[in-house]
Amino acid sequence: MANKIMISLAVLALTACAHAVPAPTQDTPMTLTHVSGTFSVKMLPQPDGAGGVARVTLDKTYSGALTATGHGEMISHVTSTKGSAAYSAIERIDGTLDGKTGSFVIQHRGIMDRASPTLEITVVPDSGSGELQGLSGRMGIRIENGQHFYDLDYTLTR
Repeated sequence: MANKIMISLAVLALTACAHAVPAPTQDTPMTLTHVSGTFSVKMLPQPDGAGGVARVTLDKTYSGALTATGHGEMISHVTSTKGSAAYSAIERIDGTLDGKTGSFVIQHRGIMDRASPTLEITVVPDSGSGELQGLSGRMGIRIENGQHFYDLDYTLTR
């Protein structure tokens, strides 16, 4: 039951995602690139953790400017107040971004505050490898008519 609630929480948080990318500083001028595409996700519930924390593994396939696979783990907790919950996830993405091959890690932070969702997805600093070394940015996720979409705003300092 807790896993079904956690998966519902993740879907709710994903549908209301807003994303922002910090402005470049004057010391390090960067070109911000925006890409979009679709992804599919498989969520596999794991045994619940301590204290009512639900766990799920994630397997994703990204298409578009980001052609990659993602693998990660999500944990969440639903409070006794209707509409309040949180989830966190770490996901490693391996593939090609705008023709550059490598991998990077993203961190998800989702909050439901009495049914008001917030979602932040950030590229983990210094997690890029291969041609994606020096990658930084933020990702947004939206779901429209059952289809998952990503919007990635990134810079590559390499």
